[in-house]
Amino acid sequence: MIPRQLLRSVHTNYLLCYSSKKTLLAKLRKKTGYTFVSCKKALELHDNDFDKAEQWLKEQAQSQGWTQAAKLHSRITSQGLIAVITNNSHGALVEINCETDFVARNKKFHELAETILAAVLKHGTAMEQKAPVNKTMLYTESINSLSAGDGKSLADHSALTIGSIGENINIRRALCMNVNSGVYLYGCTHPAPVNPVPSSFGRYGALIALKCKQKKPVLGMQLCQHVIGMNPIKIGDPKIDEPYNDTEDEPVMLYQDFLLDPSLSVQQLLENEQVEIVDFARFEMGENIERDQAMDAVETCG
Repeated sequence: MIPRQLLRSVHTNYLLCYSSKKTLLAKLRKKTGYTFVSCKKALELHDNDFDKAEQWLKEQAQSQGWTQAAKLHSRITSQGLIAVITNNSHGALVEINCETDFVARNKKFHELAETILAAVLKHGTAMEQKAPVNKTMLYTESINSLSAGDGKSLADHSALTIGSIGENINIRRALCMNVNSGVYLYGCTHPAPVNPVPSSFGRYGALIALKCKQKKPVLGMQLCQHVIGMNPIKIGDPKIDEPYNDTEDEPVMLYQDFLLDPSLSVQQLLENEQVEIVDFARFEMGENIERDQAMDAVETCG
């Protein structure tokens, strides 16, 4: 007959071991976001080594992501977000597309957006500074080849996220903007997040470069909001451009009513503030996307 004390000891050790494994499993699920079954398998395959299990999950997700990406490549990615980041004299705008609005709000999708922003911003800092403002546009193939700084490309990170969420993702376009001394760069998105600095996500995004004697962050953000809301096609030059008769459709920013105070034109606002707009950029999520993706599909078939 087995002594009661030994049985109690075995039972206690079993409970401690079970509790430890359960805690490890919960920790792995919380950190990676993968399913219970996948996390349990990862721990079993690696004798409950947390780091090895996590690495195995990432490798599996990435491998499956590339397979998923190939299968889902033709699906229209009409949802997504615009991401904006500014860092002193450097800034970036990125459009990242997915299939559903649900995924556009997903934590893993936002983590991918942060990774992409960081890589695009780093790429932009290497741009040659010649003019007061320097801009570069990047498209899918060029963006995918950028390094994320961890030995993986952005294409690898996209595949990892695709493998995790099971939905097609496309990094559609990006813009890098750098400014020289005496010019200040501001950016924002709409809808505006609670904590918009240094990066933010929304369905619209803008960057604006202001020439002034000192930083004007409030005015900079307000003018970004104006660009998003009024969608000007150019800044305008009073020596060349004439205001349109139909002010509701005025495309020149200087002659537009200032979004946050329609009693002023943008030109009057700038004169009052002694500020010059040197350049701006605006992204709207999904603009012309179905047309572009349809053209891509035709070219691929051709």
